[in-house]
Amino acid sequence: MAKAIMVQGTMSNAGKSLIAAALCRIFRQDGYRVAPFKSQNMALNSFITKEGLEMGRAQVVQAQAAGVEPSVSMNPILLKPTGDSVSQVIVNGEVLGNFSAQEYFAMKQSLVPEIRKAYRRLAEDADIIVIEGAGSPAEINLKDHDIVNMGMARLAGAPVLLAGDIDRGGVFAQLYGTVMLLDEEERPYIKGLIINKFRGDRSILTPGLKQLEGLTGKPVFGVIPYLKIDIDDEDSLSERLTGTEGLTQGSLARTVPEQADPLMPEYVRHQSLVEIDVIRLPRLSNFTDFSQLARIPGVCLRYVGSIREFGQPDIVILPGTKSTVADLLWLRESGLEVLIKKAAAQGRAVIGICGGYQMLGETLRDPDGVETGEGGLPQLVRGIGLLPVDTIFLPEKTRTQVRGEILSPAKGFDALKGRRIEGYEIHMGRSVIREGSGAEPFARLHAQTGGYSREKEDGCTAGTVCGTYVHGIFDADDLAWRLAESAVEKKGLRLTERAVLSQEAYRERQYDLLAASVRQNLDMEAVYRMLEEGV
Repeated sequence: MAKAIMVQGTMSNAGKSLIAAALCRIFRQDGYRVAPFKSQNMALNSFITKEGLEMGRAQVVQAQAAGVEPSVSMNPILLKPTGDSVSQVIVNGEVLGNFSAQEYFAMKQSLVPEIRKAYRRLAEDADIIVIEGAGSPAEINLKDHDIVNMGMARLAGAPVLLAGDIDRGGVFAQLYGTVMLLDEEERPYIKGLIINKFRGDRSILTPGLKQLEGLTGKPVFGVIPYLKIDIDDEDSLSERLTGTEGLTQGSLARTVPEQADPLMPEYVRHQSLVEIDVIRLPRLSNFTDFSQLARIPGVCLRYVGSIREFGQPDIVILPGTKSTVADLLWLRESGLEVLIKKAAAQGRAVIGICGGYQMLGETLRDPDGVETGEGGLPQLVRGIGLLPVDTIFLPEKTRTQVRGEILSPAKGFDALKGRRIEGYEIHMGRSVIREGSGAEPFARLHAQTGGYSREKEDGCTAGTVCGTYVHGIFDADDLAWRLAESAVEKKGLRLTERAVLSQEAYRERQYDLLAASVRQNLDMEAVYRMLEEGV
């Protein structure tokens, strides 16, 4: 059976996921078979496996770092919030149902056998399992029946590294308080402490590190610097959602064509060529769909959550959401719906992904209360009306990996026609184009779920507006580049630079950079001793 090591944190977003990913890559580099594991994850960013099962993206990232195929055994329980106190509970990749926080707390012990079985499946084939905790192990109101922090450490017999986030302040209090709030029988599981996201001169920390070790009786294994690594984040705490993405500084250039209006101001270096506004919906899901766009030199990608932030984008994207109806009503109340319709009327491209695609249609119906059963939302809602599409929500969730080609790109983006796409669908609904509307399906797809496959049409295109159910659509081939290139050409300009590495090569390089930095700043000899000695 595999040896286990666990990464816990003093709080959410302390860096557990990335440290776990780094360890997965380091152990793989050192010749071991590695698998990531998180018994319970809460996130709206999810992924569909080849078997058509749903899991959290953090464990997908860690599996990629480990060089193994993502499996739901790596994340047997996934919670997807649908409101402030209700979540969809997914067990072994299948939807169990929607439960309130109190209902789930009462039932979660019954899920321990599923956690055990998933862990054992991984342990049969791996040399090392890197386990990630959730939130903090010192949430004293949640410690009873814990299945993801110390409860999981006990189940796996895993020694624990405890990480604190110095960037948010109070890291010594974080680490000391967490250790002291643990029960006497839990503290021995903590074998080492990590200071994460440090900026500055490490020598200044030395007196504090020694005092912390004296107070807690736990050695500090490392001080990991604040890393500029481009690896997909998982949840709404991501810094990507609070500002502008894209390489708007450095080796960017705009080129004025020879026949340009002589009064046109000369474009200078360090300016963006393409501006993309992604609407930051309250229940935004799978925002990693747009990571590849933000990596293109010349692209400025913003997450927009209010009318004040909405600029003059070349492209507007309505992303996926866990609660389409609620977020559509928010969009209407916030005033952003008016700006999106205005952008479309001006001939700007508007793209909807999954729930965003559903919003762009004429109507959304929910006769079974799939989405609107909680919170008293209306079962029939008017859509934004930019696509002649009607959507009906269905109880059964569509979960499948897909590949195919674009049939009808948005007007002005003809270079995308026939381009290969691939990704995955996660949605509870079916959208139908109105007969006689003149609109065209966006793509033709080959859907593969387990041993079953079929051909189907997807999405809708009408003028400069299009929508699709496919997540990850911009990751395949050079679709993101072609989209940006077409947007630039509409201005009579051209992109002058292109990424040299493929997406896969770029991703692998980022994992290697992450591993190199963590290896340099973490006492790996002590980590390996942890593995050998256990608890």
